Amino acid sequence: MLLRDAGSNHLIDVADIVTLSNPYELTVVGRYLWGEEVQDPEVFDKSQLLFLSGEALPRCWHDSRYRDREVRRIKCGTRIDDSDYYQGA
Repeated sequence: MLLRDAGSNHLIDVADIVTLSNPYELTVVGRYLWGEEVQDPEVFDKSQLLFLSGEALPRCWHDSRYRDREVRRIKCGTRIDDSDYYQGA
């Protein structure tokens, strides 16, 4: 999968889609796409990667706790506009 590095705007080829979409992995191995030769693999921080359109990766791909607020709201019976702290007994 081709992605863009947010800092340098260079293209990166990421072969392992499973690691890319795993929220417990904070990094992914990929190769820069430049020049005629295949570049050496490097480790990239997933929070610094973008889709080619400029959109950020989905939060569920790099944040393992992306649904904590929703789960807490359902368990505690709070409303969606309540603050993000425990309101139970």
